[in-house]
Amino acid sequence: MRIGYIVGSLAQNSINRRLAKALTALAPEGVEFFEVSISDLPLYNSDFDADYPAAALDFKESVSSADGLLFVTPEYSRSIPAALKNAIEWGSRPWGQAVWGGVPAAVIGTSPGGTGTAMAQQHLRNILAHLDMKTMGQPESFVQAREGAIAETGEVQDATLLPVLQGFMDALVAHVETNARVTV
Repeated sequence: MRIGYIVGSLAQNSINRRLAKALTALAPEGVEFFEVSISDLPLYNSDFDADYPAAALDFKESVSSADGLLFVTPEYSRSIPAALKNAIEWGSRPWGQAVWGGVPAAVIGTSPGGTGTAMAQQHLRNILAHLDMKTMGQPESFVQAREGAIAETGEVQDATLLPVLQGFMDALVAHVETNARVTV
């Protein structure tokens, strides 16, 4: 099983990138995680629909090669970051050629605030529903970023956070197994 993960932040030292590393380290044997990068995508413009840039083609191919997707997003101004929304648009276009439909997905995020990306996750879930993605409903995980909870390498150092993340990872893998996309 191959699960792609998309980090909504472009920052290399993002706390959400660190969370993604922590989650992928908790994956069971036989499950491969790979990053679907959004950092090289130009701003979406329908003028490109006739001649997609290489970065957008590569992005769509990465999404298409995944058995499932994990979105790890920060919350910017009570919603998802512009870079993540831009990536979603690239994967949705041109009309009739979207890569999202039927893909099992999960959403998680972290922020310093106590609500831990709750609004961004809800907005993203609404978008994914429109795209016909099979989005995992439970468990929801709104992770408050705390100093020392997750090392830069992705190692979970907070004993109370570890079972939460392990439970999320186990549910994600089961969700992807149960909802594998059907290809004809």
